[in-house]
Amino acid sequence: MTFNELLERIQLPIRYNFTRNEISEIYNLPLPSLVFLASGIHQQRHPGNNVQLSSLLSIKTGGCKENCAYCPQSAHYQTQLEGQGMLDENEILVQARKAQAMGATRFCMGAAWTSPPQSGPMYDLLLNAARNVKALGLEVCMTLGMLTQNQADDLKEAGVSYYNHNLDTSPEYYKSIVTTRTYDDRLQTLARVRKAGMSVCCGGIVGMGEKTEDRFGLLEQLNHLQPHPESVPVNMLVKVEGTPLSQSENIHPIELVRMIATTRVVLPESKIRLSAGRLEMSEETQALCFIVGAASLFLGEKLLTTGNPSGDADKALIQKLGLTPEQ
Repeated sequence: MTFNELLERIQLPIRYNFTRNEISEIYNLPLPSLVFLASGIHQQRHPGNNVQLSSLLSIKTGGCKENCAYCPQSAHYQTQLEGQGMLDENEILVQARKAQAMGATRFCMGAAWTSPPQSGPMYDLLLNAARNVKALGLEVCMTLGMLTQNQADDLKEAGVSYYNHNLDTSPEYYKSIVTTRTYDDRLQTLARVRKAGMSVCCGGIVGMGEKTEDRFGLLEQLNHLQPHPESVPVNMLVKVEGTPLSQSENIHPIELVRMIATTRVVLPESKIRLSAGRLEMSEETQALCFIVGAASLFLGEKLLTTGNPSGDADKALIQKLGLTPEQ
């Protein structure tokens, strides 16, 4: 690809028909060319060097019936994780206020379920938690597993702005990671979220033993969603002892940078979230990720159940990079 062709790509309109071959061509560009392409699109579509600060709280931990091979919360695996029942409304609100005081504008709540209950006190608690957090002025996101249409409608009515439901990987490799629910199950939940009027938060994980072709397959799926997900978390696998992926080989940091850069090209207006795995990333790796398209990070020393950099470390990094936290 020539320099002029790169310039032309920066000006391309949003597309919903990228093929795997095209995505592969972008991903495998010489790194300087890929950085130029992705950063140009990022600056054009997301000006101001802004970064959204978010917080993610596990409001119900462990005991999940799904067998996602990366997840310490699965009841299928023996890990050191201690289960925890549903937090009460007051505790959730306390944690939301703490996150807001740290500078977060988005508060995400996650519960380890195949799907949430469809009625009863626990379901009412979920809806009340959403209302209470929204009343603080925070953007509300939830990730609770698969949803019925009624549940999606109720969450929207309660004030949930975004619903997270990741595809994780390509349709082909998915079967090596999860067998207790199908890829189509996930796509159906995303469709219900969209129909309810919530924004879609959907991304994946790199470093699970997948081939690069599987990363292209994930991005193809995300690109073909119309509209594109407004929010796209890109996670690097956090290996947890006791899970099937605990012995996975580490990926080179440049592979993560390539993934985020390619995501920026094929999903030009989505907010890319640099998510799990940052404890294993150098400042230089994180800096490159922000240059090529990441526009959000999670505050707090824990992401659901795995480690995350301290708030002080993140504030220092943001200042060092000259990024501007969204208000």
